[in-house]
Amino acid sequence: MSNITDIIERYLKQTLRAQGKNMIEIKRSEIADQFQCVPSQINYVINTRFTVEKGYIIESKRGGGGYIRIFRIEHGESSELIDEIIKMVSPQVSQQGAEDVLFRLLEKEVITKREHKLMLNAINRDTLAFQLPLRDEIRSRVLVAMLSALKYVNK
Repeated sequence: MSNITDIIERYLKQTLRAQGKNMIEIKRSEIADQFQCVPSQINYVINTRFTVEKGYIIESKRGGGGYIRIFRIEHGESSELIDEIIKMVSPQVSQQGAEDVLFRLLEKEVITKREHKLMLNAINRDTLAFQLPLRDEIRSRVLVAMLSALKYVNK
């Protein structure tokens, strides 16, 4: 059974797809009422499930007429997406940030499930057994090297 966070995330992504656009505008309080949760739960979903690493930009305005806009970042070619991700993960990237961008590449079918699994294992904190912040810097370098190789293989 899914938890409320998963359900809200699924609902927002389905709404985004159903509208056929790369943007939806929501009111935090309305979504909270719909799912019978506190508005801070909506903030949590947006802040953790709709990040730049996952391919989203969030714009919000607080107050009575406030809103939250969720934009899905789309790229024409996989090389553009890879370039954006390389900039995002340099000069260092956390484990979660790296996992998020790899899942995004998998979703966009830039990498296969097999490549996804190999890349996850290569950048895992157990594989890169160094102290922070060195580990995040090495993870970034390894990820950039793999993405650069993919970029030229896909051309």
